[in-house]
This record gives sequence, C-alpha cells and structure tokens, in this order.
Amino acid sequence: MLETFDVYMTAFKEKRKISVYLPKRYKPDDQKRYPVIYMHDGQNVFRDSEAIGGHSLSLEEYLDKNHIEVIVVAIDQNSEERVNEYCPWVNGDYSEQMLGYPCDLGGRGDLYIDFVTKELKPQIDRRYKTIKENTSMVGISLGGLISVYAACKYPHIYKNVIGLSSAFWRNQEQIEELIRDSDLSSIHNLYLDWGDQEVEDEEMNRKFHRSNERVVRLLKEKVPYMTCSVIAGGRHHYTSFKSRVPQIFSCISL
Repeated sequence: MLETFDVYMTAFKEKRKISVYLPKRYKPDDQKRYPVIYMHDGQNVFRDSEAIGGHSLSLEEYLDKNHIEVIVVAIDQNSEERVNEYCPWVNGDYSEQMLGYPCDLGGRGDLYIDFVTKELKPQIDRRYKTIKENTSMVGISLGGLISVYAACKYPHIYKNVIGLSSAFWRNQEQIEELIRDSDLSSIHNLYLDWGDQEVEDEEMNRKFHRSNERVVRLLKEKVPYMTCSVIAGGRHHYTSFKSRVPQIFSCISL
C-alpha cells in the first residue's frame, strides 16, 4: 500500500512529494511498529509507471511479494536541482577529471539532509507506527553519495546505509575528508556496490571504480561492519539497479 502527500521544505521554500510504502499487515490501531528506510529519487523507487525514464526499482511489488515488513519513505527528486541537492559540496577536482571540464554545481546537500532528518523524519514518526531508532537510508548514484554523507553527519540516526553505484566522484575529495573526520562506530551496516561496466567509456569507468574503491578503503577503517561488491556486468541503469534490490534487504537489520 502506498500513501502520498506533500511536505514543505523550509530551506528550499517548496513542497516535495513523499511516497510511503506500508506493509500489508500495517494497521494504524495496532501496537506493532516497523523499521523505516528513507530513499532518494522517489519517482524511481516503487513503480515503472511513475519513474523518470520509465524504469524503477519496482520496490512495491518486491516488498509485497516477499512480505517484508518495513516502511519505505521515498522522497521525489527535483530533476532540475538534483545535482545541487544530492551533492553536499560544489563539485571538485575529481569531478573535473571525470567530466573533462570544471563544474560549479552542488553545495545544497547539507540542507537536503537536514530536511530529511529534522523535518521529514519527525513527521513520519508522528504519522506512522515506526521504530524510531531503526532508521536506514538507501541511495543510488548521487543518492549513494548523499546517503554516506548522512551517515557521517547523523550516525546516531541512520544505522544502516546502502549505496548502489555511488557517484562519489562529484565530491570525491570532500567526502573522503569527512569520512576521515567522522566517528562511524555506531553504524550497524554499511554496504556499497558498483558495476564493472558502469559506463561505456573505459577511462571514465576506471575512474568511477577508483572513486568507489577510495571511499570503501576509508569506510572499512571506520565502520565495524562494512561490505562492498563489484557487480559483474553491472551498469549505471535501473535495469541493473533493480536486479540488486535483494542485496539491499540482505544488508539491512530489520
């Protein structure tokens, strides 16, 4: 079952559509409470019919079919502001190496994560039967970057963090520095993966791989249970991301 509503984002001065998946057994008058997963790029989470580009994770069907008892909160992206909102810092040197030109996008990710943590999460916890202390975050591409950033900024809140094909390269230098300076000992599980065929350009593919490897190396020194995987044949596309959905739920403590 999906419920949708708009939430006002104070820092951005706009409303954003929120979609919430509730398990089949969910009853507002029941005492049972559920863990919560927050996900970015909300249009592409639950149904192909609503997805940007026509392909989603089809998560509604997967959760129903497998009887997974979790609340999933999907936050729609603002397609025109996605890079700005999912990058905590303005794109740096590694980004220029990847793109071949300087880019001044990014820098609003801090405001976005503060919205999720300080405005949206309290509303979700009031509105639904949640287990407040069992909160996870999952992101794809830039969503992976902003999810790891959230883990560093709020490690006492986001206990399980998953990133698929994370685009750390947009903020490579800054996210590495933040990880070095963060205490991530309270994180329960952190999982990252990426494909060995993310993009067709071989040099960009190598740089994408190197970007994730550098982040994983740092996280393994900080997180008690950190795992990663290089997906054979994995591409930067929702057909590939969808095939990795089972991995998300095998890495989250529900």
